[in-house]
Amino acid sequence: MKARLTSAVTLVFFLAAIVVFNASYPIALNLAIALISVLAVYEIITALGLAKNYILLLSSLLLSATIPMLQLASSQQVPILQQAAYFIYTVITFSSLIFYHKSITFREIGVIYSMSLLIPTALGTLISLRALGGRHGMFYVIIAIFSAWIADTGAFFAGSLWGKHKLCPDISPKKTIEGVIGGFVLNITAMLIFGYIFHVIFYEYSVNISYFSLFLIGFFGTVMSVLGDLSFSLIKRSCHIKDFSEIIPGHGGILDRFDSVIFEAPFVYFLVQILPIVIH
Repeated sequence: MKARLTSAVTLVFFLAAIVVFNASYPIALNLAIALISVLAVYEIITALGLAKNYILLLSSLLLSATIPMLQLASSQQVPILQQAAYFIYTVITFSSLIFYHKSITFREIGVIYSMSLLIPTALGTLISLRALGGRHGMFYVIIAIFSAWIADTGAFFAGSLWGKHKLCPDISPKKTIEGVIGGFVLNITAMLIFGYIFHVIFYEYSVNISYFSLFLIGFFGTVMSVLGDLSFSLIKRSCHIKDFSEIIPGHGGILDRFDSVIFEAPFVYFLVQILPIVIH
């Protein structure tokens, strides 16, 4: 528990540093997402035992680092640069499958290929979310990340204290229905409290906050959190992987901490385009 709390505090400070330096050093968010994406993809490739296939490894890591950084280009250039990156990576990946077909299966290539595209693209929506929110952009980013983490935290503690009924025992034996309910309660409550804090203390009533949007993020964000956790647990089981890594003491690997964010960030990005959190 001590290691888990220490790691959680470290992650919070890491995020806080990005928020603090956002105005003077906005590239920090891009760099952080690129780093997280690279580490997550590296975890998957290593867990599959393919880290020594340097062509596949380096091309996957390069794509994971490139996608978040491409958003620094002009809005007109981003789509074509992303398409070019996806195409080049596709050619390299399937050329590797053909060349190494005796030692690599399509299932392994499929996992690496899909994750190398999904992880940086999904996490990259945090950068788009910051741009969408304007001067409130980092508030949106904080909401998207913390909604996923708070749902995980609520599920962990509620499941530890009251968990009796298994949710999906064949996929994630430790996840319980009581834990999920705890995730809903804590996440919805936390989102509404965050909204109040930003409305009253940070913005000093200068803007209006949509508590309905925050409620939806707390509710459906918990659904996204569970979906992300179960999805990556299923990937581990289908590929006979016990753990992605133990890079974060008490939490496991980068993917164990960001699997829910991978699903949460795009959801929040699309939701706030319809129902903005901050209303002028």
